[in-house]
Amino acid sequence: MTNSLSYGSPWGQRVYDYLQLTKPRIIVLLLITTAGAMEIAGQGQVNPWLLLVTLVGGALAAGAANTINCIYDCDIDFLMERTRWRPIPAGKITPRQALLFALTLATLSFLLLAAWANLLAATLAMAGIATYVGVYTLWLKRSSPQNIVIGGAAGAIPPLVGWAAVTGSLDWTAWVLFAIIFIWTPPHFWALSLMIEQEYARAGVPMLPVVSGKVTTAWQILFYTVLLIPVSLLLVFPLGVMGELYCWAALVLGLAFVGKAWQLVCQPEERAIAVDVFKYSILYMACLCGAMALDSLPLLHRSVLG
Repeated sequence: MTNSLSYGSPWGQRVYDYLQLTKPRIIVLLLITTAGAMEIAGQGQVNPWLLLVTLVGGALAAGAANTINCIYDCDIDFLMERTRWRPIPAGKITPRQALLFALTLATLSFLLLAAWANLLAATLAMAGIATYVGVYTLWLKRSSPQNIVIGGAAGAIPPLVGWAAVTGSLDWTAWVLFAIIFIWTPPHFWALSLMIEQEYARAGVPMLPVVSGKVTTAWQILFYTVLLIPVSLLLVFPLGVMGELYCWAALVLGLAFVGKAWQLVCQPEERAIAVDVFKYSILYMACLCGAMALDSLPLLHRSVLG
């Protein structure tokens, strides 16, 4: 008996194509940062239903933003080997169908978060869509090598959504979580852009390596990874919301990130090192958020402030 969900069946393939519009691998990392923020806000005792609703709502919002990005960038995606297989440039889904899909996802996200979390979380999720589409996709991506720096604010909004879902407000801790993601984003995406620099150049996208070269990009990556350490430690001091476990995790993970960035500075032409930096950046963020969640548990939290 054939599995009706297999990609080879027409229905299964259609579901798979729409799923790819949402860029699910990117969404997973965004949800990890959302969950980390919620665990801190709830001091390790978040209502499971609220956690589930917020993560689903966040996934829907991110999926909507990514789908609109796929619509606008279909010309670029067609020119790049890495993205040519995506449903719109491949002719599997029309831009109109994708837009209706994106609007449906955004509507469901807002209604779900407004009904089961709160209006602030729902509004922030919509702000994330607007920032990613308006600031990054429509304005900066094709016009400035600093596109990912300023546009990276969109990827830093999910922790705000998570914090707001638990507390109904935003405080300094929420904005530090925002800052951590904001500063992490440039080295993460610039490492990727070093890996596929020629593809970006062929598509006419002014990513930093295309405009300023690999050496400058490597130094910029190092600058942001160094800056990431003190910013991540703001949760320990002066805010005092994280304890010893997180403190050591942030230091070790951050120093390892700096070490890999330094290797890239020494050998900016070495693609394998750029790949290593990119992969480690994902591991860094996942482990840092994991440390936040663990340190939030009452039995594990030990403040370094006494």
